[in-house]
Amino acid sequence: MEKRDKIYEGKAKILYTTDDPDLVIQYFKDEATAFDGKKKGIIEHKGVVNNRISERLFLMLGENGIHTHFVKRLNDREMLCKRLKIVQVEMIGRNVAAGSLAKRIGLDEGVTLPRPIVETYYKSDPLGDPMLCDEHIFMLELATPAQLEQMRETTRKINRLLTDFFVERRIRLVDFKVEYGMHKGELLLGDEICPDTCRLWDMDTSEKLDKDRFRRDLGKIEESYAEVARRVCGEI
Repeated sequence: MEKRDKIYEGKAKILYTTDDPDLVIQYFKDEATAFDGKKKGIIEHKGVVNNRISERLFLMLGENGIHTHFVKRLNDREMLCKRLKIVQVEMIGRNVAAGSLAKRIGLDEGVTLPRPIVETYYKSDPLGDPMLCDEHIFMLELATPAQLEQMRETTRKINRLLTDFFVERRIRLVDFKVEYGMHKGELLLGDEICPDTCRLWDMDTSEKLDKDRFRRDLGKIEESYAEVARRVCGEI
């Protein structure tokens, strides 16, 4: 597989075309950002760790009927993926009050929600990824009603699968972000699933094992990412 032109660079990844127009190479960076890019830094080996964790989770989800863009991991920092036309709606699955949810509705961080919820956000860096209701999504023509319902139901299924997977590894899935895109008429899960996109807490100590350690200057960032990788993938 020949890597060709860079077609996109985001906060955590770079996408390159390949000699197959239907496939792209996704490169995982060590750069970290928070608060809409206002805080920036480097988390050593983050790209390597997130690539391996995402591979393991995409494989698990695929084995359980979730269609994803993942094809295969190429090396420490790159994976081969199906090329997507991204739907500009981010889905946030939440099981525990944390982050913006805790602030918006006044719950103490750590309170388990009566039932999991799925929120929708506009994938727009200039606007700060604002929360959207269905009417906004349809007004902006970001997704059709059928696409939105499919994304919601898939996100709920992903939540159940990830929750069970992490419980077996003594990790509490607090919340997570997923993105979707179209590939040859099929809606697929895209992006990545890792400590950058999930809030993950140790089930025994409630220690944070995710990007909140970077956001909140908690220290031991690399060690926490490595611990998630060890539990999810084994030694890397």
